[in-house]
Amino acid sequence: MSAHDSLDLVIRRADVVTASDRFRCDIGVRNGQIVALGHALPQGAREIDADGLLALPGGVDGHCHLDQPMPDGLRMADDFFTGTRAAVCGGTTTVIPFAAQEKGASLKAAVADYHRRAEGRAVIDYAFHLIVADPTPAVLADELPALIRKGYSSFKVYMTYDDLKLSDREMLSVLDVAKQNGALVMVHAENADCISWLTDKLVGEGRIAPRFHGLARPAAVEREATHRAITFAELVDVPILIVHVSGKEAIEQIRWAQGRGLQILAETCPQYLYLTADDMALPGDDGYEGAKCVCSPPPRDPENQAAVWRALTNGVFSVFSSDHAPFRYDDPQGKQPGGERPSFEHIPNGVPGIETRLPLLFDGVARGKLSLHQFVELTSWRPARLYGLYPRKGTIAIGADADIVLWDPNQRVQIRNSALHHAVDYTPYEGIEVTGWPVHCFSRGEMLVRDGQYQEPQAGRGQFLPAGAPMLG
Repeated sequence: MSAHDSLDLVIRRADVVTASDRFRCDIGVRNGQIVALGHALPQGAREIDADGLLALPGGVDGHCHLDQPMPDGLRMADDFFTGTRAAVCGGTTTVIPFAAQEKGASLKAAVADYHRRAEGRAVIDYAFHLIVADPTPAVLADELPALIRKGYSSFKVYMTYDDLKLSDREMLSVLDVAKQNGALVMVHAENADCISWLTDKLVGEGRIAPRFHGLARPAAVEREATHRAITFAELVDVPILIVHVSGKEAIEQIRWAQGRGLQILAETCPQYLYLTADDMALPGDDGYEGAKCVCSPPPRDPENQAAVWRALTNGVFSVFSSDHAPFRYDDPQGKQPGGERPSFEHIPNGVPGIETRLPLLFDGVARGKLSLHQFVELTSWRPARLYGLYPRKGTIAIGADADIVLWDPNQRVQIRNSALHHAVDYTPYEGIEVTGWPVHCFSRGEMLVRDGQYQEPQAGRGQFLPAGAPMLG
């Protein structure tokens, strides 16, 4: 190798794990890309000894919310700086949050606003999903196809929440645009009318504490909407991805559809592996502390947790995301809106988890619940492919970005919010002990985390990534 071919970084004795392979080698990096995989590579400008560690592709979090505009005086705690700082400290090197359309406004305006929020803030690379809340004829005919061509090839639709939900006919129209333009639709599947009816009954009976959130959104509500979304996808003949699946009843619908040869993909999240309905009944603050764990769909019970773990292992799920929705607990713009402790239906939905996503799932590897290859597939390789970022992201290969995380598979860590890097004042996983933790994290060859310590990279070093066509295979 000549002088002009010198390497910026060499990671020595790496135990490389991808979605399909495992091998030992040195990794050579130049100009932010992996340019060599081999033995006895020439000296690099910087050298890291990875002996005893696993070298994994940086995580791709395909479902997280950062600085998303909120109604009624609410505010997300994490902007693109604190959110991406937390992400990389947990081993994630690419995030895909949502540019959300407001009813009566354009999608293009939402995208422009979201770029303003991200630029100069993100420390790791990012792409955008769209949220389609108002599919007017102009949006369907012009705006959405144009944005897909410009690198926004995935978008989310909601079957619940008054300010976001689409009618069945609108869902079909959006799916048709996705089919015609080669995009992927993500679906939040819960039946809005069932939730509204149950909520009115509970509130009318004075059952308003956070724990009743789960009773207003039982598994049947998710099951019905999941089946309906599958039916829509079958009618239009287009793939969809059902997001944040919480338990066995929705899983059964997805498995049924997959068994019929339909391209129904699915995602789950840490809250459905580690939290239960009992966590929404935490005793502190006269029962209101359970608001910390209010999310939709809600956590269910240990039997459903076990079903989610099984579905991760047997291939029902394609991706494992955080669904990071960062609202502070003790905050009038967060879980206690206006400084009050309102009825459950007014509690902002969502839990933080962008930094703990990978360690919580890796603990499943340590406990023999899934393989290392499945871990990489669910957290990096598959989301990079589905969301049009592969092979730049999602693997360790020549030509890929040098997004590499060196893991200590044996390090035991007790999760404490005081040690995390988000801007939220709690974690729902407080006190949980996990085995396996990221030690060194590289984004395009730059070490952003060394020995578990954030290195204060320049805010704004993260690059926007226009997404290509989804790769479903």
